[in-house]
Amino acid sequence: MKLQKQNFSTEELNKLVVSLIQDKKGKDIVSLDLRSIPEAVTDFFVVCHGDSTTQVRAIVDHIEEECIKQAGIKNIKVEGRNNGEWALVDLGDVVVHVFLNERREFYQLEDLWNDAKMTMYENV
Repeated sequence: MKLQKQNFSTEELNKLVVSLIQDKKGKDIVSLDLRSIPEAVTDFFVVCHGDSTTQVRAIVDHIEEECIKQAGIKNIKVEGRNNGEWALVDLGDVVVHVFLNERREFYQLEDLWNDAKMTMYENV
């Protein structure tokens, strides 16, 4: 399902999400470009982790708040925020996975989509 965006391309939304994660010191950010994979349900997966459940929640909250403000996205879907070990933010064209580090290592989500173009971002 495509969500409404105000003058944001999919690539720009992906970049916005990465910068919002960096704002909250999310770690080991990876963007997976799924546009060439016919089975993919979205254009981009962005994956990162935080060092605590509090940081995971802060990253998710920041993404949600700023995507509403900056990109005008309505109906953002968030799953797993309360648990704080693995949260998903569905922005339509971009889906964000924010893990607690131990959960990220366990699930290794990036390996499931290893045929996607992967962009890694340095920690700031």
